[in-house]
Parts: sequence; C-alpha cells; structure tokens
Amino acid sequence: MFSLGIDIGTSGIRAVIMDKNHCIFAQAQNNLPPGQPFYSDNQQIIGYSQNPEDWWDTLEKVIFQLSDTLQKNHQLQLDCITHLAIDGTSGTVLLCDQSGKPVSDALMYNDQRAILQAQQIKLIAPENTAAIGTTSGLAKILWLFAQYDQQSSIHYALNQADWLSGKLMAKYGISDQNNALKMGYDASAQCWPDWLQQLLQQSNFPVSLLPVVMTPGQVIAQVSPGIAAQFGFSQALNICAGTTDSTAAIIASGASNIGDAITSLGSTLVMKIISDQAIFDQKSGVYSQPYGDLWLVGGSSNSGGEVLKQFFCYNELSELTEILRMKISQGTFSMLNLNYYPLSTPGERFPIQDPGLQAKLLPRPEKDADFFQALLEGMADIETLAYQKLLDLGAPYPKHVTSIGGGAANNGWRYIREQKLGVPVKMAVQQQAAAGSAILAQATWCYNPLSNKE
Repeated sequence: MFSLGIDIGTSGIRAVIMDKNHCIFAQAQNNLPPGQPFYSDNQQIIGYSQNPEDWWDTLEKVIFQLSDTLQKNHQLQLDCITHLAIDGTSGTVLLCDQSGKPVSDALMYNDQRAILQAQQIKLIAPENTAAIGTTSGLAKILWLFAQYDQQSSIHYALNQADWLSGKLMAKYGISDQNNALKMGYDASAQCWPDWLQQLLQQSNFPVSLLPVVMTPGQVIAQVSPGIAAQFGFSQALNICAGTTDSTAAIIASGASNIGDAITSLGSTLVMKIISDQAIFDQKSGVYSQPYGDLWLVGGSSNSGGEVLKQFFCYNELSELTEILRMKISQGTFSMLNLNYYPLSTPGERFPIQDPGLQAKLLPRPEKDADFFQALLEGMADIETLAYQKLLDLGAPYPKHVTSIGGGAANNGWRYIREQKLGVPVKMAVQQQAAAGSAILAQATWCYNPLSNKE
C-alpha cells in the first residue's frame, strides 16, 4: 500500500508518495503564482490574497508529474495509492458557494486587514483560543463575509486544505482539528464553542457555514469518480482529514515525546514543543493543537527568511552564508548583539502579539556580512524568547531543538542558535511537510503514527 501527502505552501505545492515503511517512492513540486498584496490607507502592505483556482491548477500539474515519475522509476500507476492527506498554511481561508466555488480570493495566513473583526472577537473570546488576532481564520472569514453582497449564496467557510480535499471528493464542509483552531474550534472540548456561536449570530454569520471537524488522519470519504478518472486514482482512494503545514513538517521530523522542540525556519519562524497539557496565551500568541495523545504548544512569528530576501538575492545569501561558516570554522566569530527584531512588514504574532510592532534593523553595519549575521542573531533571539515564553507558561524547555525548513541547513545559523538557546540544535532527517502528510494519511492503516500508546 502507498499513501500520498500533499503540502500547500505559500509559494508552491509539493507532494510525495510513500510506502508503509515511510520510504519516498516519488515526489514532485510546482510553484504557485505570487499572492496579491493588500494596502492600508497609508499604503502599507497589510495582507496578501491568492486565487484558490491557482492552487487547484498547480495541484493538477503536481499530480501528473507524480504519475510520470512513479511510472518511469517504479512502473507503478497512481491507482496503487490507498490514502491521501493534504496540509495547508494555517489561517489561510476562503468562502464558497453551495457547489464549492470560491466567492472571492482567499486571504493568506499573514493577512491583517480584518482589524475591526479581530477587535470584536477579542471582546467576547476566552484566552484559550487561537482565534484571537487579525491573522486568525475567524477574523478573516468574518471580513470576507462582510464584503460580499450576496451573502445568502455562501454555504461554506473553509481553510485551504479543506477546500482542496473537498475538490478531490466533490464534497465540501469538512475540516480537521488543527486547521479549525484559528476559526475558533475548541480542540479540548471537540466542538464549536458557545461564545463563537454567539459572536456569529451577532455578525449575522450563519453557524452552518462552519465545517464539520474531524481528527487529523481520519478517513473522510473516497475520491470522486470524476477525479479518479482524471488522474488515474483508484475509486477506492481514501481522502483523509489533513493538518496544517507546520504540523505536517513536525510529523515528518519524527518528534513524538514530551519536550521535543521543533523550529521551522522558512519564510516565517514557527516554534513548537510537545507538551502533556494544552496552553493558550493570547498576549503572546501561544496556542495548542492536538498531536495524537499529546499537544503541540507554540506559535508563529512573522520574522524569518522573507526578511532576508528583502535585502539579499539568492547568490548574495549563499556568499554571506559561506563567510559566516568560515568565521566559525576559523575561530574568528563573535556575536554582534545588535538586538535586531527582523520583520518584513509591521506586526508580530509570537512571541509578542502586536499587530503594530515595527522592525528593529538599526544600526546597520557597514559590511553586508555583519548585517546578515545581525539579522540571523535577531531571529535566534526571537526563537530563544519564544521557548522561554513557553517555559514561563508551563511547557517544558527543550533539551534539544530539531530544525526543519529551508534555513535548517545553514550551519552558521545553527551555531548562532545553539549559543542563544543553550541546547543542541540538529537538522531533521526528513524535512518535507508533504512527507508528514503522507505519514498522517497512513494513520488508519493499523496504527496512529502520532500516538505514544502501544
């Protein structure tokens, strides 16, 4: 048997086919068109949107690439796949009509235009929810709903992974516990809470638009006959409830024990640790999501690789990374301690919850190599502050940190992070979120890969 995991990222879609021993048999990827910026009244970018149809068009290309690779390398067809799961960016949401057609573009994970809606949520929501803040999925679906003239034609409020899974099944209105958190879902009580239903009634937003929520990895339904014929899937292919992209990457890393910490170093920074208890703190952007029998506790910062791209091109980043490596290997490295807080746009989610927070990038050293190092030090400081904040809130402090994402391979950055964190930092053997979704899709074969119970 084989499983298919699909990762919908900010800039592209990746997919892997995996056997029961977690060996990757085929993989493919394709880039997505860039998001469209949204400007505030003072012409600052405060959000991005994407056309959901671009997700589907790109996914079609990726699946056909997978089919070619599987046939060429293993003489197998896509009908060997028995289970499929999709992960998407947390908080990327859209509204759809009864047929599943989007009524507008989707608002991306970091979109902050729903300021008024976020204020309304904060007045009524308890602290133990991930739905607080302008980047929450709940704030964004309320904003989208308010903008749409023909509200009676809206039937579904969905996350990115929900919509794509729905396309495969020709059945919409289903989500998973992890993606639903930022819409206000209570994972502890496993329901849409009373405060949320009260808020939606006040906003004339039908509660029926919210999706049915399932456990990640749980089989939802079989692929639709039309989609099976289009791609060559078996009509018995099981579509499973998915998860968020960061959680899928954590599954892929093999993290399973209390105290295992995982930092995702991509366009943004995500810091999470496995805990035996759920922790929420709206003041610092901390929330928890189910992880088998345990909880993933942490949050996402707006700092990360996107900041580096604002100042340096790919070749420059490679050169500066090598300079940093040489300094460390030759013993000439020393911390600059300029106390940067690198952000590409105003606003921060975690470990500080402040939609108006401004980047701190001064003073700028004369040498680009020093400026590059100061940026990396600033991000390492954010990571350290994040794990210290989690410790203060009752989570364990990591004994070591596993790195995933594009920045995990940067050994110079790893060295800086080890000095700041005070614990060993290692790179995960398996880096792909798509692999985590493929593992998740195998949950119903004979065991739950996230469970610590025999």
